Amino acid sequence: MKLGYARVGTDEDNMTLQIDALRAAGVELIYEDKGLSGSAVIKPAYIDMVRSAQPGDEIIVWRLDRLSRSLGTLMIELEKFGRLNLGFRSLSEGIETISPEGRLFFQMVGAFRQFERDVIAERSNASDPGTGSERRPRGRPAVISDDQWSMVSALIAGDPPLSAADAAKLLGVSRQAVHKRLKAIAANQRRTVSNDTS
Repeated sequence: MKLGYARVGTDEDNMTLQIDALRAAGVELIYEDKGLSGSAVIKPAYIDMVRSAQPGDEIIVWRLDRLSRSLGTLMIELEKFGRLNLGFRSLSEGIETISPEGRLFFQMVGAFRQFERDVIAERSNASDPGTGSERRPRGRPAVISDDQWSMVSALIAGDPPLSAADAAKLLGVSRQAVHKRLKAIAANQRRTVSNDTS
């Protein structure tokens, strides 16, 4: 079955172009997220689509940035599709994972993700037992970059979802930084709801 995903951000209000392109590609069921940034932690329709997809189904998007504008998060999602035995196609970029060449693309994504994990693990274990100027601080830094947060948030919202602590451990970032970011997002959402109801 061909499943389509369409998304428009907070500064967009029209997904007609996406819908028309998905239907022309033979998509049978379209899931839509409206008013959500590509970096949003939770994309309800997207999560529903992945959960309902069956092995052998094909997920189709109009453009790669409909899934995510972060390369790290995009690679995580593509790797997930591979694990779930889901096909993938991006119409604008002409990327697909159905043909032998396309399946090779999935393998490359998996290899890059493994390389990324190895690098992160190596950095987190690189504490130098030396002294003086050669000594390196132990532990993980208490700050988290936007790219790291994109990967952490994708893991937290994944299927199955990881806990904040497990996601932080997997990516070699500070658990405290993840919880701090989650609290900031929750506080911002509460303020937005309060403003909307006032």
